[in-house]
Amino acid sequence: MRIALATEPGDPQRPNEDYASAALPASGEGGALVLLDGVTPPEGDVGCVHSVPWFTARLGGAMLELSVSHRDMTLTEALAAAVRTTADAHRDTCDLSHPRTPQATVVAARWSGQAVEHLVLSDSVLLLEKTDGSVHPVRDSRLDDLPAPVRARRAAVRALPRGSAERAAAAREYVRAVEALRNAEGGFFTAAADPSVAGRALTGTTPSAALRALTALSDGAGRWVEVFGAGSWADCAALVAAAGPQALIDRVRALEADDPQCAAFPRGKARDDAAVAHVAL
Repeated sequence: MRIALATEPGDPQRPNEDYASAALPASGEGGALVLLDGVTPPEGDVGCVHSVPWFTARLGGAMLELSVSHRDMTLTEALAAAVRTTADAHRDTCDLSHPRTPQATVVAARWSGQAVEHLVLSDSVLLLEKTDGSVHPVRDSRLDDLPAPVRARRAAVRALPRGSAERAAAAREYVRAVEALRNAEGGFFTAAADPSVAGRALTGTTPSAALRALTALSDGAGRWVEVFGAGSWADCAALVAAAGPQALIDRVRALEADDPQCAAFPRGKARDDAAVAHVAL
């Protein structure tokens, strides 16, 4: 077994809001990985005195510990417990009901000699590389499938000149429309302060004998495929397996640098935090 991790902030002057870690149990059998992509809140009140990195470190650490130490818990149960534990850590100081309270996307996987379990919530991705060479991306597409009026708002923002007052105003309206759909029926879901959100995650189990590798990607790393179209998910998994997680992040950074104004490849951030976790089983 080989485990490799890499994560890097999109802006060196700002803290990294992504989290990636893996652990092996004391028994030496199996293991688990957890990758989170913290949601960057709009400027203004978020109802919380803590930063997004504070939140992702605590949620990710709790999720990883539970996944490894409590194998009797499903990954859904582990996520619910981790959300509850993290919420309890700042319930007395912060307004956890605030729509901008710290939150994150989640990817988790746990493996043993018999099976590989997975959980994906929101727009980070888990690539399951099978022994026949095929790659199956586990993606939560609800953020892609926003209602048509919201998608139209996004298109309107991108059609306006960057840096213009009109674009800034349209962007604020689009953000408000997206926020109204976060953790709401008909919208999409992220891990924040409500443990029940764990039940919204995509989950599954694959026989260990059918898999040879796992690759988890925050959307900042997955944009190599989804935004820049530099290759397929199979190409992405092969790149990480051959050259390591940092190689993928370096390629994303080069593509971002070639399009600093987001003109050729429209995206919310010119550079985004990126995290990659790879496990060769």
